[in-house]
Formats: sequence, structure tokens, C-alpha cells
Amino acid sequence: MRTIHRALDLGITLIDTAEVYGLYPNKELVGRAIADRRDQVVLATTFGIISHRHGDAQQVDGTPENLRVAVEGSLRRLGTDHLDLYYQHRVDPATPIEETVGALPELVEEGKVRHIGLSEAAPEAIRRAHAVHPLTALQSEYSLWTRDPEAEVLPLLRELGIGLVAYSPLGRGFLTGQIRSMDQFDAGDFRNSIPRFDQGNLDRNLRIVDEVEAVAREVGATPAQVALAWLLAQGNDIAPIPGTRQVSRLEENAADRVELTADQLARLAAIPRPVGDRYADMAWVNR
Repeated sequence: MRTIHRALDLGITLIDTAEVYGLYPNKELVGRAIADRRDQVVLATTFGIISHRHGDAQQVDGTPENLRVAVEGSLRRLGTDHLDLYYQHRVDPATPIEETVGALPELVEEGKVRHIGLSEAAPEAIRRAHAVHPLTALQSEYSLWTRDPEAEVLPLLRELGIGLVAYSPLGRGFLTGQIRSMDQFDAGDFRNSIPRFDQGNLDRNLRIVDEVEAVAREVGATPAQVALAWLLAQGNDIAPIPGTRQVSRLEENAADRVELTADQLARLAAIPRPVGDRYADMAWVNR
């Protein structure tokens, strides 16, 4: 609660949550935190990884029936009458994207949703969805740790006028320079399942953060601030959403933007891609 309030005090306006983030108490917490400051917030959330048609099971469900239950639950738990940005969290291969997105304009007409988006969708799905109803944003992982959108997705978004919301802009903490061993993770840490963090891969990937740290020393900033500065330099149509529970890390991430030289940006861009996939099961993304 203190972290969210401090974010609003610092002028941060985009608050992003999801059904799957700690399940429903997470949304209730966000709702309480913004209750008396709702007009300061662009509130974004997702649907489609919890199937309300199947006992709230964690499985992809992009049916219009599931969507309707999901939006009503999100509005109730967040304590609001509208969502500013509503994403499909993952494309459902069993439900045509036209059916899913086709159900959203009704929510826009009812005033329950202001703008719609997708998350981790493939170019074909983005085009098909945008043809049904204009998309405002695509949320995908993007950072010096994950450059995947640059090949096809980012050019397409710019062609269609869609913004990119970059999640995990600090590489799930890796780009802060604080992670050197898997021994630092608790048993339940999600990163234990990510191939890039396997110790053999992690050791090879440290060269990435070594270069980020070198630039950070040159500009008198932290590695996290440099990683965010690089991402922001990629275009004003990119909005990073670094996550933290700590006020001190929030203030570090929200500090005045570090200005990187052309040479520093080029050095960072030339960093080799990481070793290992970013998910254990890559079938969940780019579909």
C-alpha cells in the first residue's frame, strides 16, 4: 500500500495488475490503495488465464462467456466502475481471436472498459484483433534481457499505431546486478523454472549485466536505472512497468531519467542475446 501511494505521489499514473497475480486479493489490495485517488490512475488489468467457466482454474480461456465474468469480477475487486486498459493475458488457441476481441466493444460501449489490448500475441493475431476493434496496447516482455519484440512485433505495432507496455523491463531482476546465483532464490521463486536462470546459463548470461554495470559506473547511476533508460530510449511509444514491493526500489526506478550517449546506447544494444529461453514452456507466448 505504501509503495503504491508513493508511486502516485511521484507522478506515476499507470498501475498494472492481473487476475493471476496472487489471484484475487492482489486486485483487492490495488483497489484499496487507489480508492480515493482513482482519477490519478490509468488502471490496467488482464483476463484470460483464469477460467471462470471451470471453477477458476488456471488455464487459458478466451471465450466471451469467460470474459464477461472476468470483467465483472475485476471491477468489483478493484472497486471501480471502469477499467482504463483491459488486456487478453494470453491468446487462447481454442477460441478465434475475432470471437474474443469481438466481445470487447460491448464492454467499451457500456463504459466498463476504455481501451483494449493483448499480451504476448503473435503478429498475425495482432493484425486480426486490430481489424475487429482498434488495439491501444500490446503488453510483452522487452528489455536488454529480452529483445524478442524488435524483430516483428514492434515494427507491426508502429505500423498500426499500437503502444507497447514492456513488462519485466529489468529482466526479472537480473539487470539490477543483484542476481549472481540461483541459490539466492527461495524454493517457490518463479525464476527457478526459467531456463535463463539455470546456473549454467546464468553464469554465461552475467556478461550482459557486466556491460550494464559498466555503463552505470560511467553515468553515476544504478544498473536498473541504466536498463530503464535504454528501454525508454527505444521510443516514446514504449511504457515500461517495473514491479517492486519496496518504496526504495520504486524511488530508484522513478528517479530522473538517465541520459545515455549514442555510444553507450550502441554498446548496450550490441550486448549478446541471453542463453536459454525466457519461459520453460514457450508455447504460452507468441501465438
